[in-house]
Amino acid sequence: MNVVAVIPARLGSTRLPEKALLHESGKYLVQHVWERVRNARTIARTIVATDHERIAAAVRSFGGEVVMTAPTHPSGTDRVAEVARTIAAEGELVVNVQGDEPEIDGADLDLLVDALATDHDCAIATLSTPFRSAADAAADSTVKVVVDAAGRALYFSRSLIPHGAAVGGAAPPAKHRGVYAFRREALLAAAGLPVAALERQERLEQLRWLHHGLRIRVVATPRDGIGIDTPEDYRRFLQRAAQGG
Repeated sequence: MNVVAVIPARLGSTRLPEKALLHESGKYLVQHVWERVRNARTIARTIVATDHERIAAAVRSFGGEVVMTAPTHPSGTDRVAEVARTIAAEGELVVNVQGDEPEIDGADLDLLVDALATDHDCAIATLSTPFRSAADAAADSTVKVVVDAAGRALYFSRSLIPHGAAVGGAAPPAKHRGVYAFRREALLAAAGLPVAALERQERLEQLRWLHHGLRIRVVATPRDGIGIDTPEDYRRFLQRAAQGG
């Protein structure tokens, strides 16, 4: 099965302007992501999808492949879908890796691909990881997921689910990591679906997919994802990178 990874990277960012082009580590932030994705054994091709020539020039400077996309996309999924329409063939898998996750592990991307290769009834695969602290689990900024016996998503929420869940408890909450693998046909369908009420309520686009009947396989990993959203996030990343973390 041919697998292509697409890294959506837009220039605009409210909390951390032009973060894809940050390069205090000696490499662009988007380059760190690109290099990590290329470590995955299952991914044959890695593309950066962007809306701005400055990011495109940066990607070309380190030898990456880039595709220019429309500047009007409301989400990274829509940007990835635009690329998939032109570069992926029927039956192929498309992995959506956010351009602000410079510590993504290639092994986790392989887990997603392997999950779709074995679970033929699911159109999408994503990741979950245990919460490390009660404070992190309680925060609205972290997304929680509940799954069924087959590991398929029942619901995603910014609220703590299931009711009464406690870190280290009998039914602990699971943290959702926003990395996805799609069957190409599912990705194109997902990008064209109308917004659902639950999505508006929770501000989570994956609830749109569940609402319209797309099955999502959730793969557990011990590794947490650390996205770069603020200057402090980037400062801590630089510290870890300097220490070889």
